[in-house]
Amino acid sequence: MVASTKIHSLIAREILDSRGDPTIETMVVLESGYRGVASVPAGTSLGKYESVELRDGDEKRYGGMGVLKAVANVEGPIASKIRGMDATDQGAIDKALIDLDGSQDKHNLGSNSILSVSLAVAVASANASRVPLYRYINQLFRPFVETEIKRIPTPTFNIINGGKHGAGNLDFQEFHIIPASNKAFSEALHIGVSVYKSVMQILKYRNAVYSVGYEGGFAPNLFTNLDALEILREAIKASPYAFGVDVFFGLDLAASTFHQERGGYKIKDKPAALSSTDFTKYLVELHKQYRLLILEDPLDEDDWEHWVELSKEIGKDVLVVGDDLLATNPERLRRAIKEGACSAILAKPNQIGSLSEFFGVIAIAKQADIKTIVSHRSGETNDSFIADLAVGVQSDYVKFGAPARGERVAKYNRLLQIESELAASRVVSTTS
Repeated sequence: MVASTKIHSLIAREILDSRGDPTIETMVVLESGYRGVASVPAGTSLGKYESVELRDGDEKRYGGMGVLKAVANVEGPIASKIRGMDATDQGAIDKALIDLDGSQDKHNLGSNSILSVSLAVAVASANASRVPLYRYINQLFRPFVETEIKRIPTPTFNIINGGKHGAGNLDFQEFHIIPASNKAFSEALHIGVSVYKSVMQILKYRNAVYSVGYEGGFAPNLFTNLDALEILREAIKASPYAFGVDVFFGLDLAASTFHQERGGYKIKDKPAALSSTDFTKYLVELHKQYRLLILEDPLDEDDWEHWVELSKEIGKDVLVVGDDLLATNPERLRRAIKEGACSAILAKPNQIGSLSEFFGVIAIAKQADIKTIVSHRSGETNDSFIADLAVGVQSDYVKFGAPARGERVAKYNRLLQIESELAASRVVSTTS
């Protein structure tokens, strides 16, 4: 007899994320007894076009960050709506959740409530199907874009933190190193760890602060943004790897955080705020100096004109990545494609709020030859779902933070496990 995949019950609870703030974890239980658990991360640097997570707002409890209302929504109206539905029909369940909320930005039920259920349904279905989660996700994604699992996405490692993720003395939010995409994931991870530890030794030698930020990258007491890039360059020179061959630079500027209301971009490297045109020129020169591979959120999320200008200038050499600009939103992505505003998207499930909608955004990007980077958030959990998600949709890159801190390492270790499984399956297929 085939085990029933109908939803029997939902159980939600409040847990803590990696910053010590509450978030939601949901378990979906099927009539067969199979179950799936998923938790939802939260960001620090939030784009204004993201879907809205529901917080309690009670200042006496977790500073207003509690999610008991979200928990109640899962166990109340959401459970009533989807109980008895077939968990293998992901599209129907996600549509039911979206319709139940009834708003464009999911502010009624909360994107955290909706996403926790959407992801947990997929996990429960994968368990009931007795297939690895990444393969089950691939099955769900194939109707959007026919996609075969061939590789592990290339990691981009956050080595130095600034902006809202660091100590506040650097303007740019993240300084990355990116192994060459022809490296096996296990080798790429070794490169990331080697450079990370090399940076630590350099900071110690300079008597600089080497504590870490939200995403595991170091948050040193440097004077300018270029100081951080020079330390990365020094660390690569001290490693066995060649810059521009084995490893490359990436930056997440999160430029909206230092874009002034009256216009202009104010950074420590320049004595006065730069106009959008002048800041675009500065970024072009920055690329010439450091040969960037990835440039994420280089301009304010509403500075469309200069996103287009920058992409025309350097878009053939650099992945100009939209995060706050796009907010994993299909309409904003379509506009960016039409105007030529960027060449890659940073995709975060909690920015859009359901698995099916996430698939839709990735499909739009792939069909337009826009590179995809599946990303974590600064407030993460130990849930490794996005590692399976990145493999399942075959994203080009993954952004999981530094190769440090348990909530980041959980994702990298999961990719190592998947890499081993894929290698084993290839051996079986060639010998059978």
